[in-house]
Amino acid sequence: MKTVQHPLLLTLLGLALAASAATLLRVDPATSNVSAVFKQMNVPVEAKFKNFKIVIDYNEATPDVSKAAVDVDTSSLDVGDAEMNKEVAKKEWFNSAQFPKATFVSSTIKSAGPGKLNVTGKLTIKGKTTDVRFTLTVKTDAGKHVFEGALPIKRLAYNIGEGEWKDTDMVADDVTIKFRVTAAQ
Repeated sequence: MKTVQHPLLLTLLGLALAASAATLLRVDPATSNVSAVFKQMNVPVEAKFKNFKIVIDYNEATPDVSKAAVDVDTSSLDVGDAEMNKEVAKKEWFNSAQFPKATFVSSTIKSAGPGKLNVTGKLTIKGKTTDVRFTLTVKTDAGKHVFEGALPIKRLAYNIGEGEWKDTDMVADDVTIKFRVTAAQ
């Protein structure tokens, strides 16, 4: 039996597949940031990571086909003091020599209503991987997508702050990873 392929059917199938695919966005590092917010001696601190790579494969119409991946250079955390920056890269904190990257890889991205997405995935810091979930907002500004969100974590769950630094009186266990990412096609 001979199979006949109808050109219109093939075109419609191709359009359906293209519509369900996500688009790899170009992240603008100059207008994007990733930071860690925590309390040190009960004083709020926001420290920014200087080096990170973010890959977003995004479909606004069907976000469930979207994907995201983030690599953060753990030695690039800037807490505002050169000596402290060296300290957080040491073994007791990020152990950047052995674990140079913290990573996040999405497993699902789902619509949570207009301008909101629920994201689940795997977060790996200092060799420890956990399942995480957070909500982010997405809007369009000057032709670019702007993704903003916050992911609360417990630093001790990732062995960040070993030895004497396990004491949460000096540095709180609660840390919020904040991000603002701008990206375009």
